Formats: sequence, structure tokens, C-alpha cells
Amino acid sequence: MFALTAPRPLIGGIIPDEGAARWAANAALVFAGSLVLWASAKIQVPFYPVPMTLQTLAIMVIAASFGMRLGVATVLLYLAEGAFGLPVFAGTPEKGIGLAYMIGPTGGYLAGYVLAVALVGWLAERGFDRNMFGLFGAMLVGDAVIFALGIFWLGTLMGWDKPILDWGLYPFILGDLTKIALAASIVVAGRRAMRR
Repeated sequence: MFALTAPRPLIGGIIPDEGAARWAANAALVFAGSLVLWASAKIQVPFYPVPMTLQTLAIMVIAASFGMRLGVATVLLYLAEGAFGLPVFAGTPEKGIGLAYMIGPTGGYLAGYVLAVALVGWLAERGFDRNMFGLFGAMLVGDAVIFALGIFWLGTLMGWDKPILDWGLYPFILGDLTKIALAASIVVAGRRAMRR
């Protein structure tokens, strides 16, 4: 059902195979991806029970279409932009900027982005991006990683006697399932379009 070898990620079909042109294309993709993450953090969509940003959607699309290495590089650049004080995160600059914001309550989720992109990108390279169900499953596991690190950090920072799951998990489940389904649809449709 899934390939055991590592085929090219979706974006691999449109970048040069080698040389300076490949390096330039990869650098442009990483930079553009970091801008997409920045924009996705600032867009709020009315949703139940809480408004949602589009960041999980962007994270998952980047992971599955860029692959593991390029996806991780993109998220690391995004986090570096935030660490240097650029207001790239959902709560910036209102709730602080730079490293002070990054070690706050959302710090675990930000760290989870790196691991989630690595995992989803790796699975996509092994054929999980070929159909909707496989990719949805891979993205669901990646999302679970984000929440696991986010909740762990939130509980460590705020105290485990607080309603951590009410703050950091339950309000976001429905929105994340919606974003993952949309992200998987986008990537699978993109792969089919490239085959044509």
C-alpha cells in the first residue's frame, strides 16, 4: 500500500535536481514557507468553540509537500525569525516577542512543530501522501505530537493542578481535525495535478 523507499516529496517535482539552481530554489522555498507560517499565525477564522488560526494547516501542508528536510528547515527559519524578535507568532507582539514569548505557554507547541514536520514529512516521503486516508493519518499523528509537547510544557509551566487540557487541548480538537482534513486534501490534490 505504501512505498518502502523514499520517493521525492511533492515539491521535488518542480525544483532542479542539482547545482546552484537547486540550492537557490530550496532557499526560496524555505523563505516563502516561513512567510506562509507567519501569515497563517495571524489569520483568525471564526470557529467553534474558539477562533482558529491557520497555522496547523500550513504546518501540515509544508511538511507533506516539502518533505522532512526542507520542511524542518522551513520551521526552524520561522522559529529563528521569532527568536530574533519578529512578530511572527499568533500572540505577537501583543503578548511579547522573541525568546521571552517562545518560552511562555505556547513554547511546547512551537517545539512540537519541528517534530511534527519531521514526522509528517518523513511519512509523506514514504508514500503516505499518495492517498487521503494515509496522509490524514500521518498528519493526525503529527498533530498529536504538537499537542503532547504543548500540553507537557503548559503543565510544567503553569502547574499540573490547573485545567491544562481545558486550556491547551479540548477547545482545539475540532478545529485541528478540520485543518488536517483540508491540508491532506490540498496535498493529495496537488500530487494528482502534478501527475497530469
